Order: sequence, then C-alpha cells, then structure tokens
Amino acid sequence: MRLTIKDIAKMAGVSPGTVSKVMNNTGSIAPKTKEKITNIIEETGYRPSFSAKSLATRTSNLIGLIYAGEVSVEFNHPFFSQVINAFKSEIGMLGYDILVFSNSKLRNATSDYIEKCRHFQLDGCLIIAGEHLEESVYELDKSNIPCVGIDIPLTGPKSCYVMTDNQKVSSKIVEYLYLNSIKNVAFIGGPADSVISNIRKEGFITSMNQFGMTVHEKWLKYATYTEQTGYEAMKEILAETPYPDAVYAVSDMMALGAIKAAKERGLKIPQDIKIIGCDDIDACRYSDPPLATVKQDKDKMGRLAARMLDDLINDNNDLSPVLVDPELLVRESCLAGNGYMMDTDRRLGR
Repeated sequence: MRLTIKDIAKMAGVSPGTVSKVMNNTGSIAPKTKEKITNIIEETGYRPSFSAKSLATRTSNLIGLIYAGEVSVEFNHPFFSQVINAFKSEIGMLGYDILVFSNSKLRNATSDYIEKCRHFQLDGCLIIAGEHLEESVYELDKSNIPCVGIDIPLTGPKSCYVMTDNQKVSSKIVEYLYLNSIKNVAFIGGPADSVISNIRKEGFITSMNQFGMTVHEKWLKYATYTEQTGYEAMKEILAETPYPDAVYAVSDMMALGAIKAAKERGLKIPQDIKIIGCDDIDACRYSDPPLATVKQDKDKMGRLAARMLDDLINDNNDLSPVLVDPELLVRESCLAGNGYMMDTDRRLGR
C-alpha cells in the first residue's frame, strides 16, 4: 500500500502541512520535529506525489511552459531554446519542475489553458510568444494564475513579461551606420502583424528620421523569420537599382537569406552592400562572411523570467516589465570603412 503524506503526518504526530514544510525546507520547524519527520521519511522510503504535495501546500511546484500562437515557436528555435534552458536551470534551483503544454487542440478554445492549469494544479506559467496568439492566451493572462511572458506584453493582475529593448536594437544599428556615413538602408521585418518586428520597425524609422536619413518605402520588406523568406525579400530589394548601402533584417535567419541573395546577384559583402541581423544565433559566427548582429542576452532573460515568476507565485505582485539591453556585434558582413566601431566583436576566428 502506497503511503500518503497524511500517513507520515500521523506517524510523526504532526499535521500534513508540517510534513510538507520539512520536505520543501520552508517555514520554521523545531529541530527535533524536523529530525523526527526526516527519519520517518527515510525509514519508510516515502516519496511524495504531486497530488500529495498539493493536498498539504495547495501547490504542485509545477510550472506550465506554453509555446503560444497558431504559428508557435519550435523546440529547437535558436533564440528561444537558449532562453528556455536558462529559465529551466533557474526555476529548477527554485524548486520547480516544468510541464510542457501542447497547443494543437487549443487554437479555437477560450479557456483550455486555464482548465489545464487547474487540472494539473500548476503554480504558474511561462508563455513563449509565437505568431497569431490564440484567445486562450489572453484569457490566461486575465486570470489569477501567475504568468510571465517572453516577447509578449502581458498585462494581467498576476502577469509580467521580459523582452529585449527592441527600440534600442534598431537605434544601435542606425546609429552605427550613421556614424560610418552609411545612410541608404533597407529593412526586412517579420510578418506585418508581428509585435516584436513592429517595435523594431518603429525604432528603425524613428532613428532614421532622427539622423535625417531617408526611409525608402520600396526598401521596407516583410518576411516570416526564415532564411528562405529573407532570401526572397532581399531579391525584391535588389530587383532594381540603385541598391541600398546596407540591409537590416530583424532576425539572423532572414539576414542569412539576404546574404545568399546578394551573392547570387554578384555583390561582395561588405564592400558592395552591408548586411546585419538580430539575435546572435550560433550560425552568425560561421557564415561567410560572419554576420554582424545584435545580441540579446538570452541567459539573463531566462533567469529573470524564472525569478519574476517565482515572485508572482509567492504573491509579490509589485513587478514591472523588464526590458533587457541589447549589444551590437559588428562582424565582417557590416564592417565600415570609416573606422568608427561600437560594441564590436572583431574576433572573427573564434
């Protein structure tokens, strides 16, 4: 017969809540009582189930990981996978495990995320933003279930979010180009309804205007964060002359596609045209030429998300959204001839 937390409590002559505090190393328990309960657990070989822990503490120590959106992020996404790894390490040290949700049956639902959270008695959720978010995500945000979003601005009563300062992503790029006398710049964004892409586009246009640089409508293109669509957008940009002096793509994958299209046109990079992306995925260092990019601090984002979610779970609701500073990494694909460097990464052989 499987022992329950109530059985252990009865053997020790204490309440189930006291047993739970000993198991989770929380609360103030008298040393003799703690030793007695620990000895009983060791002697009986008791292992708590999630339901037993929940009965005593009304928590499960489980976090839901939601890959949201009709076009959701893949598990091996080069940016989000690193954020998740950092989150997983930090949330694990805080005593939680992770339950991954599948959204394949939830896209037309209004409350299934909430129902699943309650079914598994989750303490909170981390939401990874894809494209075309389902209504159930917004319903979850409005609920009293603690949630932290990555690249999704959550505004609910128990919600908060972490994202890169995407305005700065664009302003750093435009400032670098301006300081090197590069003023004819094309832009390849994500889908027209992408929140993050639109913030970067707004930052690009604002910074271009700030420095008196002309924004050419014919050089504003949209793609879907893939190498192939970046390649196709770049072909459209190069369909007629004159060509821009530089191209800024809001993701590295699209920038890599742009490099391919430029090479097919017979252009040399960076001599004839300069290309810069965003995210600093590993492939940037090994492309030909190495891709200039804007680095997002993926480790910090994941760790912050874990700490913020733990605070929300423990009723610290006085949190504000966190915007993480980006870093411009100037590699060979966007090296300028005027000698001005800014937060550079010149170690091309590493």
